[in-house]
Amino acid sequence: MTFYILIAGIIFCMVMSIRTLFLSESEAKKFSLEDMLWLGNLYATLLVGFALIYLLYELQNHSVILDMGNRLDGTFSEQLKTSFYFSAMTMFSVGYGDISPIGIGRMIATIQAFIGYTLPAAFVIRAVIDFEQKEKNKKK
Repeated sequence: MTFYILIAGIIFCMVMSIRTLFLSESEAKKFSLEDMLWLGNLYATLLVGFALIYLLYELQNHSVILDMGNRLDGTFSEQLKTSFYFSAMTMFSVGYGDISPIGIGRMIATIQAFIGYTLPAAFVIRAVIDFEQKEKNKKK
């Protein structure tokens, strides 16, 4: 039961982080250091969240990641490192091929990759819309 509560809590935190991209109540402004830090924080939240999901599945003996064709084994620390590495490679690239998802891990990795690839576009669109609204408000 704890496993499912943790998965639900992690997914909730990630969804709430993504939600802020589209539901901002702050005044429109040009891109700033604050925006860059916000984007970095959003990426970090998602990367850590997905890494923990992979790790939780592995700890429940539901293999979702193969490392060089073998199930993850070793200490908790080693599994945690591998989960973070896999999450980062899925979020920021197409991976190196040394670690691959299996089973439900393929669906989770697909969702993570989709978010990783669309997030920059969504951020740019939001920045443009915010800037246009600010310009429109200045003209009034």
